[in-house]
Amino acid sequence: MRRGITVAAIAGVLALTATACGGNDGGSGDSSGKKAAEDPQSVSGSITWWDTSNEAEGPTYDKLVAAFQKEYPKIKVDRTSVSFDQAEQKFKTAAQSGKGAPDVIRTDVGWSAGFANLGYLQPLDGTPALDNVGDFLPGPLSTAKWNGETVGVPQVTDTLGLLYNKEVFQEAGIAKPPATWDEFIATAKKIKQKTGVTGTMLNPEGYFSLPFLYGEGADMLDVEGKKITVASPEGVKAMETALQLTESDVALKPATTDGYVAAQTAFKDGKVAMIVNGPWSVSDSYGGKAFKNKDNLGIANIPAGSTGKAAAPIGGHNYSVYRGSGNKDAAYLFVKFMSSAKSQELTAKEINTLPTRTSAYTAAVTADPAKKAFQQALSVSRSRPVIPGVGDLFVAFDQHYVKILRGDVSPEDGLKALAKEWNTKLLKDYTVG
Repeated sequence: MRRGITVAAIAGVLALTATACGGNDGGSGDSSGKKAAEDPQSVSGSITWWDTSNEAEGPTYDKLVAAFQKEYPKIKVDRTSVSFDQAEQKFKTAAQSGKGAPDVIRTDVGWSAGFANLGYLQPLDGTPALDNVGDFLPGPLSTAKWNGETVGVPQVTDTLGLLYNKEVFQEAGIAKPPATWDEFIATAKKIKQKTGVTGTMLNPEGYFSLPFLYGEGADMLDVEGKKITVASPEGVKAMETALQLTESDVALKPATTDGYVAAQTAFKDGKVAMIVNGPWSVSDSYGGKAFKNKDNLGIANIPAGSTGKAAAPIGGHNYSVYRGSGNKDAAYLFVKFMSSAKSQELTAKEINTLPTRTSAYTAAVTADPAKKAFQQALSVSRSRPVIPGVGDLFVAFDQHYVKILRGDVSPEDGLKALAKEWNTKLLKDYTVG
């Protein structure tokens, strides 16, 4: 049995094995993918794909499914739309029982380790699903690995960048976006002095604090050493940098709720000149009065900390194959097709996703300045700690980070309280370093 699987999951894995032995409409349960690799046109049967994207993206994925079925006429794909906020638990329940789980699921990058640790995902190394692996960007690919195995194929990716109002910068006499957090603070002050526009507003969610941590060489965890490191001296320095902004009049105070909405609204309405956000926010920004002229939106890499290095977290989604699938050959071919450069180019152009393959950044894709800018931003991105349940860490992180930004607790006390809560409730086998 693979390392990392829990005793509680043994019964579920046995159920998966039984399900896989049954086949699926003439398909193959063989995990090697030999048939798919050697004679793909002979693969037949049906598979189900749980698509966790939103309704607006559905027509594009329907188009891709139709193209796949045209190329492989013996395979039928049932694209089932599953609500993103329900999909994680729904998949766990189905996989544990061995009934009703899909052959392929679109997983958030934060789910992969947890699903794999429970034994629910098929390792994909050496299968047709993981086609031309060297073409994938290293960052997104790192999110799809668990215990030395690749358990997902990167579908789309994202990261954080610095978004800014070019007209406000020009009015303030600022020629280029800040490259460090110290420059960011100085820029915010100059903008306030020269234009009266508030420099920035920080999103008080823990995820948006990670560029501050990474810029000081800090991180949430040392996974290999099994240590909680968020409250290290470097981590405290990172929070002190963020606090410098909220203690001055160059940043709007973060709200305790709806922090993301508040920051994004202030930015697109022209009330603040800079925010940290991701590519998903670009379309919404264009809908604000400050960016009716789309050329006014500037996008730059995340600023660096005192280490001189910048880094932002990687988000996105992977395609994963259910370990209990009765038709793995068809599932492998489907994942290969959907994650191909051609398919990624189509989704990038039609629904504004960021590709995970280098070759998918064609001239047609990078003609969009926002996509080109975030392609550059990905060059300084890195994976969050890859552990089961990493998303649960951010529930407590959000609560403690907003207290720090509002001055309710000091950075050191806030991070120590966070580390203690993680250690007590979620990471009992970790030490606090």
